[in-house]
Order: sequence, then structure tokens, then C-alpha cells
Amino acid sequence: MVFNKVQSSNSQLLASSSLSIPHELSMPTPKKNDPLFKPKRDLAWCIAPTLLISFKYAWAGLRYAFITQRNFRIHTIIGTLAISLGVFLHITMVELAVIALTSGLVMTLELLNTAIESVVDLTVKQSYHELAKIAKDCAAGAVLVSAIAALFVAGALLVPPLLARLQSIVQ
Repeated sequence: MVFNKVQSSNSQLLASSSLSIPHELSMPTPKKNDPLFKPKRDLAWCIAPTLLISFKYAWAGLRYAFITQRNFRIHTIIGTLAISLGVFLHITMVELAVIALTSGLVMTLELLNTAIESVVDLTVKQSYHELAKIAKDCAAGAVLVSAIAALFVAGALLVPPLLARLQSIVQ
């Protein structure tokens, strides 16, 4: 019964709010004679005009993370070492791909962690907020979980051939 009241009030709220949307914010409809219709995006703050500019922005994000985030540098170095060790040990391409993907996942989550921390810091400024702490801690926890998983994957794929190589050298 409570659910029906909430659902009913939400429907009313949506109906009333959709009536108050100004015409210039509503979704434009393409004209039939315009095959290359491009929606008007006046509210978009900054759009990359070309694909090359999009890559430039992405590279700027990677560069920022590498320069300012110690953990991103550590993950980059460890991932590079794991892949290099895999190549040196002549593991299969599938195993090498799994190591590369898990390393990439850790680095991706570190980038997301940096983004979340930046947005939270922008929002709360110099003040402390328990929800900001939770957001930052959870993002850091996601990186930790992926890093532990990557260690298990790298260990399972690299340790056996490494031990075999070391045994062949000793004998």
C-alpha cells in the first residue's frame, strides 16, 4: 500500500515536471529531409570537436594521473614488469592477454578512483563529510580488490614458468 502511494506520487511528480520543461530543453526531432541531423547541444559545456581532440583529452587524463598519483605510477610499473616477465618466460598469448587485461583493470580503476576523489574534493571543498569519506574509501577499495585479483592472476600464470626456468638454471 505504501509502495502504491509512493509510485502514485512519483508518477504525479514526473507528469508535473515534464510539463514544465522549456521547449529549448526538450529533445529535438529530426527532419525527414535532413539525413545528417545533429542535435543542438547548447547546454554541453565543452565538446571535443574531433576524435583527435578526444584522444588529446584522454591522454591529458592519463598524464595527470601518472604525474600526480603515486599509486597509478606503481600500478603502471608493476603491470609493465608483469607483462615483460610474461614475454621473457614465453607464456601463451592468452595468458599474456589475461595479465594485460587485469593490469589494465587495475589502472582503469585507479583512474576512476582519481576522478571520484577529484569530484568529491570539488564538492566538499575543505570540509569533512562522512559521505565523502565513504565515496573515497569505496573507490580506493575497488582498486585494492582489483590489485589483489591481479596479483593472484599474475602469480598463477607467472610463478610456475619462473620456477621452472630457475630450476633449469640451477641444474
